[in-house]
Amino acid sequence: MTQILRAEGIASYPNPLAVSATTPYGEARAAILSCEGFDAAEREISQWPGYAPTPLHTLPALASRLGLGALWYKDESSRFGLKSFKALGGAYAVFRLIQKAIAAAHGGHQATPAEILAGQYRDIVSALTVTCATDGNHGRSVAWGAQLFGCRCVIYIHATVSEGRRAAIAHYGAEVIRVPGNYDDSVRHAAAEAERNGWTVVSDTTYEGYRDIPIDVMHGYGVMAREMVRQLGDELPTHVIVQAGVGALAASVCAAFWLAWGERRPVFIIAEPEQADCFFQSGQAGRPVAVHGDLDTVMAGLACGEVSPVAWEILSGGANHYATVGDRFALEAMRVFALPQDGDAAIVSGETGGTGLGLLLAAAGEPAVRQALGLDANARVLLIGSEGDTDPVIYREVVGRSAEEVLA
Repeated sequence: MTQILRAEGIASYPNPLAVSATTPYGEARAAILSCEGFDAAEREISQWPGYAPTPLHTLPALASRLGLGALWYKDESSRFGLKSFKALGGAYAVFRLIQKAIAAAHGGHQATPAEILAGQYRDIVSALTVTCATDGNHGRSVAWGAQLFGCRCVIYIHATVSEGRRAAIAHYGAEVIRVPGNYDDSVRHAAAEAERNGWTVVSDTTYEGYRDIPIDVMHGYGVMAREMVRQLGDELPTHVIVQAGVGALAASVCAAFWLAWGERRPVFIIAEPEQADCFFQSGQAGRPVAVHGDLDTVMAGLACGEVSPVAWEILSGGANHYATVGDRFALEAMRVFALPQDGDAAIVSGETGGTGLGLLLAAAGEPAVRQALGLDANARVLLIGSEGDTDPVIYREVVGRSAEEVLA
């Protein structure tokens, strides 16, 4: 049994199934996430209105405070105006669904974003309805993609999704329906309603008989990872901390870095909330296991109790460590980002975006944890800032100022 290190607000252990750095990515993983899939997503998404790479901040003062050699933060708070990396995934899967429907009706023609946006296939697109369950950001992306390309959208949210996140989804023209239970309950409800009504589920998690669309979502997320590869150049991180809900983001980043850097890829740390730690529990079991209960965490985008099977196929060997972080450290991370020191950039990070820094803050006073994770003065750590103030009311309550005031 792998020994788990525990301290206030943090727990971690090395993944017993992790493969060595020299292990090739391999055909089995490439059958899920591939260079070709990432290439296609980049080619299409780069043609969308408003596309631009998001910033990669270097934070030397914060790195020094944490006793690290270097610290980077990929800031997704401006992505397509949706304030989240998820804009790349759900919307791309909606585009691919529409593209396939057009190809089926027009002899295999692969419609371009410009053709669809111009309304050339409005009759086909308007007949489609997409749906999903969400805790906020994924549903907003699906709704935005549906509005952008012209199809109908119905989104299901669970009991604890904030009113601000509900309104943000509805802003993009989706019908938003709240259902009882937790996130995983809403996933099952959305699947049942789609089956009953002839709609298409656009989810970021796979289940029996449902893989292709979540893989499109994950290839969309890879656009962000590819941007980081280019932005970092030859200055590679030694560690990357990636937050996991169902694992789609983590698997996408892991795959993209493995394909780009091979044996030079960084130590990969999966971070989860203490109350929603399905990867942490699955890693101990050596197979996917479900975590039950209300999954109540301030890191709303990570309140998931079941891992995505295809994400597990990438991460079960690709992750080096599993870790959990307490809610108070994620909230403290939001405040630390908003009050930079000694020339570091001011950063607007939501609760989920602060997960990686939360883990570093929790580990800062725990020498055994730092040693186990290799977080010393030689560590160059990359954090994924997955969201900005996706709920502005909650952001102001936590930080004491609005996003606009922080950035001013």
